[in-house]
Formats: sequence, structure tokens, C-alpha cells
Amino acid sequence: MFKKILIANRGEIACRVIKTARKMGIKTVAVYSDADKNALHVRMADEAVHIGPPPASESYIVIDKILDAIKRTGAEAVHPGYGFLSENAKFAKALEDAGVAFIGPPAGAIEAMGDKITSKKLAAEAGVSTVPGYMGLIDSADEAVKIAGEIGYPVMIKASAGGGGKGMRIAWNDQEAREGFQSSKNEAKSSFGDDRIFIEKFVTQPRHIEIQVLGDKHGNCIYLNERECSIQRRNQKVIEEAPSPFLDEETRKAMGEQSVALAKAVDYCSAGTVEFIVDGDRNFYFLEMNTRLQVEHPVTELITGIDLVEQMIKVAWGEKLELEQKDVGINGWAIESRLYAEDPYRNFLPSIGRLTRYNPPKEVATNSMAVRNDTGVFEGGEISMFYDPMIAKLCSWAPTRLEAIEVMRDALDGFEVEGIGHNLPFCAAVMDHPRFVSGDISTAFIQEEYPEGFEGATLAPEALKRLAAAASAFNMIVEGRAAQISGAMRNHTRRVDPHWVVRLGGETFDTVVAEVAGGWDVTIDGETSRVETGWTPGKTLARAVVDGKPLTAKVSLGVGGARVRYRGADLKVQVLTPRQAELAAMMPVKMPPDTSKMLLCPMPGLIVSVDVEEGQEVQEGQVLAVVEAMKMENVLRAEKKAVVTKVNAKAGDSLAVDDVIMEFE
Repeated sequence: MFKKILIANRGEIACRVIKTARKMGIKTVAVYSDADKNALHVRMADEAVHIGPPPASESYIVIDKILDAIKRTGAEAVHPGYGFLSENAKFAKALEDAGVAFIGPPAGAIEAMGDKITSKKLAAEAGVSTVPGYMGLIDSADEAVKIAGEIGYPVMIKASAGGGGKGMRIAWNDQEAREGFQSSKNEAKSSFGDDRIFIEKFVTQPRHIEIQVLGDKHGNCIYLNERECSIQRRNQKVIEEAPSPFLDEETRKAMGEQSVALAKAVDYCSAGTVEFIVDGDRNFYFLEMNTRLQVEHPVTELITGIDLVEQMIKVAWGEKLELEQKDVGINGWAIESRLYAEDPYRNFLPSIGRLTRYNPPKEVATNSMAVRNDTGVFEGGEISMFYDPMIAKLCSWAPTRLEAIEVMRDALDGFEVEGIGHNLPFCAAVMDHPRFVSGDISTAFIQEEYPEGFEGATLAPEALKRLAAAASAFNMIVEGRAAQISGAMRNHTRRVDPHWVVRLGGETFDTVVAEVAGGWDVTIDGETSRVETGWTPGKTLARAVVDGKPLTAKVSLGVGGARVRYRGADLKVQVLTPRQAELAAMMPVKMPPDTSKMLLCPMPGLIVSVDVEEGQEVQEGQVLAVVEAMKMENVLRAEKKAVVTKVNAKAGDSLAVDDVIMEFE
């Protein structure tokens, strides 16, 4: 077996590979840019080599720098992770020429499957069902519009060398096809150094379901069931699960067998994923093959018990698969929530900065439940603008889907992140959404359910009532401590009034609280709930059991009340005496400043272009500027007809969030 491997990647996937290598007794080498010199993967590896400036184009995807790091450390093999050089055939060939093992498929398979145009042709030849589209390269926006019209809208404009949602746009008309072509081309060139574009039919109400395959160098290949990846935003997966709540055994088998046939057609070995679009009648169409480890591989590992990284390393060493298709089963249900450094309240725009608090839930694995968190960050670390905004993958497992959802709910509620915008509230809201719980989802889920963006979850009346009961008990603990301090100072004990008014989520609850053995009895509207908790003031996570059911909320105490995050809702909570509540109802509400006549930069980023001038009249929907952040272009449009009175930024400027780009009359 290899004695030392180099991980040509960063972040959580580099840490993930290091964990398995360590388990196998293999030494590891990390590579890092200037931005990552203090990163977690650098700390975890046995050795680390600096490879250049922060931009990936000057460090992580420069083949010569990786080869130099290999030479300097004597690494015998390279695991590419995902992204960067993971699907670069030239890199795989360069390693082969250097006598270094590539922990992935052969260069020929990467070249055939990594190019989406070629892969679709090969898939069709292998008998795999494919989506209608134009598989030739497209050179201009005019040609893109013409082809899109021939295929029929809606269409998907895609980068041939793309992946991870980069270089992809859906167009519903000629204007969107023209704009989408240029944006896809720009993103593809920036992310992959390859701006080739193709177009295919966009299947409406689709599910994104993928098959995990695993092959060795001896002609053996199996499939490890499927993953449902339909909860997506901007073609980027957010929630994944295994197995799919939609597939039946017959469809699963057909998809798996076609995936294996395609893998064998290109002599595939190592782990890989064949992605499909599945319609409401369970018709499935080949989308692409990712010749690498997928981001969402943990859910497959959780339901099969197979360590995919370990299998990849063994295959690269030349070992035969120890498993046959009959050995692969489905044990329970697993769900993954991707934690992104992005602000869901600002249309999921990227957020950067320092993690002033990062406290994930404790990892645990029992026969009845499991929590796993794959991460590459730590408290005090910096979230950089140069790389993908994903900072962790929180996974849950349980015997059934509903149980796995419940485990995920509690884990999300107990995940603390401060210092940056993040999508934890959104992930929590999805877990409670009736459509997700029922399994009635598609890739349009976010667009359909949050058409105006995410504004926080709305808790059901019963959830608000449980939270009010818990808040009353927490308040009694705070008041009790204050009474003890008062008594110590004045040689008497202050009486704690049992009557309180709880204001949260736009609702008001009159409560009466009584301390009992092991907890508190809280009476609301004539009904009494038992609250048990060991919470003490100062703890930012408040855990309680309300009527036998666990409740976990993040609490920040402040002047005039507390801020509580629970099940995707971000609430201001006040626990007042009846007289305080009476007076509070008379207080005026502070209004936010008027920014309706300004275009604000929605995230820290680089101005790619400013498309209007001072004095110009703009129409609703017209492009005003383009901002690039974390390798994604964000087009800013006019919300209504207006006249530009002042332009404060130009192409090439780096702006902070809420900087004023331009002003209107």
C-alpha cells in the first residue's frame, strides 16, 4: 500500500481524505495557497507545501506546482478531491508520466466523461437514455439564440467542462439565452480555463438523481444505489439524501445497470457518479458523469457502510473490489445539509469574514441515529473570497427517512456559526417544509417555494407555544439567579413573580410558571407544559425537553430581550411582566433607512462591469452591473424604471457589502 499521498485540494474534502488515509496508516501531504496557510487541512496533514497566491488559477490548478510538491515530498500518489484538478485529464496524464499514481480514473475516462458533449454521445452509444439537445460547440450568442429556438424553450446553457453549478444558466426566451450564453462562457473560463458551451432541453419539474459507481482495474464495476439531489439553488446542490424517496426498485436497478454499462464503456475505475434527470413518470435521462468523488458522497457511505475514499485508494494501488453487486444494500436513510458561507436573507449571496464562533453539533454514531460533520474550518478561521463558499457538510442517519429528518432538525438547531452570513436557517426551514417531508420535490423546489427569496421560516402555532413555554422557564432561571444575587447583597431574597407575558413571532402568550421537581410547569391558555432544562445564563445554546420532546435553540441575550434561532426562524423574544408588556405595546416601531433609490452591492466582491451611465434612463429588468464573488457572476438588474443620477463604482473595483454602486432619481 502507498506510504504517502498528496491531496491536491483544500478545505473539507482535503480533511476528509486525510482522515481515511490516517485510518489506513498512510502519511499525507497538504498543499496550500497564501490564503490557506493556517487552514485546517494544513494543520491535519503530516506535511504541507506552499504552492502560490490565493487565486486557484495561480495555485491549486497549476499542474507544475503540484508536480513540484510531489517531487519535494516523495508522495507516491495524489488524491484530487473534487473541483480544481480532479477532472483534468492533462493532470492525470502528467502524474502517469511522472510515475505517480492518480487516485481516480484513467486519463482517457476523464477526457471522455469530463467533456459533457463527448460523454452524451458515448452514453447514447452505450444504451443510456439521454436528454435532447445540441451537442456541438456554440461560438456566439446569436448562434445560441438560434439553437435554443430550434430545441424549444426552456433550455439549459452549460459549460462543456463545467461542474458544481458553474457555467450553467436556464433560458426561457431569446434575451435570457443571449445573456446566459455570455455569463456561462465567462464563468466557465474563470473556473475551468475552458469556455466551450453547449445547449440542451431543460426538463421541467425534474428530479436530480445520481448513481454512485465503483470500479477497479480488473474490469469489475458495481453501483452503490442512488442519491437524491433535487434541492438546488442556482444549479448548486443544497440538500441531498440517500436513497431517493421517489425511486422504486425497478427504476433503481435500471439506472444502476445503465450507469455500470457506461462506466465499463470507458474502462472506468475508481469512484464516479452518473447523474440523471428524472421526470414525474420515472423516465430518466443521462445528464453527465462526474469522474471524481462527489461532494455528497457521505450519504452513500452512511447507508452502505462503505468508505469510498478507502476504496479509491485501494483501487489506485491495484487491488480488486472486495464487493459484488449482491453485497450492496440499503441500511436506513441519510441526509446531508451543505453549510454555505452565504446570506439566505440576501438571496443567498456569498459572505466572507472571520468565524467568530464555529461550534458544530457533536458527531455520534449508534444503532438508532448518527450525526456526521465533514468540515474544513475552525473557530477563528477566515472564510476567503477566493474559493467555494461551502464550509461544512452536516449529515444525519436513522433507520427511516422521517427519523433522519428529525435527527437533522436537532443537529441544525444545535449548529452555532457567527461572524458571517450562513444558510443554516434555510436548511432548517427545508427540513420542516411539508413538501420536503412528503418527498414531493424537484429541482425547482427553492424557486417555487421561495419565489421572493428566503425571509426566514414561519413557525407553526404549536411550535411557537412550545418555544414560549421554554422561554418562560429560561426566564425564571435568569430571574432566580438575579434574586440570589440581590439577596446576597441586601441580605434578603427577591421574590420572582410567576406571571409573564412572552412576545415572539408576532404572537403574545400569557404564562404562569411554577417550579416543580426536575423542571418547570408552564401554563398557557389553560394548558400546562412540563419544561426540563439544565440551561444556565451565558450558554448560547439552550437545550430543553418540552412535554417529552427535545428543543434546541440558539439564544443571544441583549437589551430589551433575546434573539432566538429555532427551526429556521430568527425571532426577537421578550419575556415581560404584565405592566412591561402593557407599556411596550405603546412604543413606536423604528423604521429602517430608505435605500430604494440606491443600488447596493449585495456581497463583498469585484465589479466585473457597470452597464449604465449617469443620466441614463433604465427599464425594469435591465442589467445595471455584474459583481463576481467566489467564482460566480451575479447580475444586478433594475427593479423599476428610473434615471441614473450617480455612478460610484467602475469595473475592477472591490466593494464591501452594502457599498453604494449607483444612485437613482
